[in-house]
Amino acid sequence: MSDGPLAGLDAVAWHLLHHAYGPATDVPDQLRALRSPDPARRADALARLSGNVYHQGTRWQASRAVVPFLVALADDPKTPDRAAVVQLLRRMAIGDRRDDGLPFDPQHTFAAGNAFEGADHDDIVQRFYAEEELADDEIDVLDAAAVRWAADCYFSAADCLTTIVGWMSDPDDQAAAHAAALLAWFEPTAALVSTLIAVPEHRARPRASANLALAHSPTADERIDRRLRELTESGIATVAVTAAVASAYRDGDAISERALSILVEASERDDLDAVVGWDRHPRGFVMLALQRLGLG
Repeated sequence: MSDGPLAGLDAVAWHLLHHAYGPATDVPDQLRALRSPDPARRADALARLSGNVYHQGTRWQASRAVVPFLVALADDPKTPDRAAVVQLLRRMAIGDRRDDGLPFDPQHTFAAGNAFEGADHDDIVQRFYAEEELADDEIDVLDAAAVRWAADCYFSAADCLTTIVGWMSDPDDQAAAHAAALLAWFEPTAALVSTLIAVPEHRARPRASANLALAHSPTADERIDRRLRELTESGIATVAVTAAVASAYRDGDAISERALSILVEASERDDLDAVVGWDRHPRGFVMLALQRLGLG
């Protein structure tokens, strides 16, 4: 029996769940291998697991069952490569969406999945796995199933939000930064917002990621805006620039002169460090911020 973060792994009926390549019977060993002391074995397991349950951005029947185990693995300090685990969790929860999908409305985004009735359509799913030819209306059912499976992963991660928020104080800067980027996609609870505000300035990677998460927050909160103004005075370039971006997103024409000057200067720079957890380069965020101000 598995214990620790993988407690309950053998209780899941993996043989009844499918991933991109068939029954998910290989998933338990791949999850276990993420705890291996051998870096090569861990890397191989992560690549195989990702290909199985997040194949080309698609989530599958088995994907939802994997999410709680990824959360548990990332939450255990004894797990190696925890930042990579959080990164996979982020992909499974939100897919290949970019920041232009923020703030995120899951009910609207996943509405098409409501057409999938689970057990009522099980025969169609099984025929798809058997590579049988399907009618157009049956393909529509599969499209709805894909949306439902993506929604299942998102809401499974949302159920673990308190745990994910806790990662912001994790000593692993990479893991904390990926967590901040993931938190941007969930409801901005008071605890979530307070945690993003509280990340220390000297922890540049998670601080910069938290700034971008706050940039996209729909919450009207003077604490956020005051913190961002403070951070534009940072001597750490990525922190100051992302704080200025966030100020532009939130303040619009009311942006401070300091934040505006940072954005104008940064628009000419291509040497800014990438922000962990975010696909867009900082200069791309700068140009978007200037466009919002009518200066792009």
